[in-house]
Amino acid sequence: MREWSSLFTDIVGSTETAVALGDAAWAELLERHHAAVRAEIARFGGEEMDTSGDGFFAVFREPVRAVAAGLGIVEAVRPLELTVRVGVHAGDCFVADGKCTGLAIHVGARIVALAEPGEVLVSEAVRIGAGGPYRFSERGVHELKGVPGTWRLFAVDGPA
Repeated sequence: MREWSSLFTDIVGSTETAVALGDAAWAELLERHHAAVRAEIARFGGEEMDTSGDGFFAVFREPVRAVAAGLGIVEAVRPLELTVRVGVHAGDCFVADGKCTGLAIHVGARIVALAEPGEVLVSEAVRIGAGGPYRFSERGVHELKGVPGTWRLFAVDGPA
């Protein structure tokens, strides 16, 4: 078991965009999106764990790197006229067969679902771990579907 910072992304309005563009144009745009996201994950030392359609799951050894990658991803897809939401959480996970599993991964996946378009939303653990170089706004206490307890969430406002 090891503590990782998990990062999840999701394209806002992907289904509507896919319908408007048609399959071929959507596939080409998605390929460009994937390249941009992968470049940011690599730039900040992350490791891609999975991708499903229009979303990514990556892990980072430090919360500050996950936050930097999240902000980078938001900016990297803007020229593609795409908006993403990003969720980041730090916690213990198990690595087996090259995959990270555990409750911390489920928490990260739930956080991205609550992020606003263009927002990097983080758990309190990430805010504490990455707080030095960044400013945050509190987004309140939330219940996360299927996860026990309540969770304080914070939007990343940018560099401190």
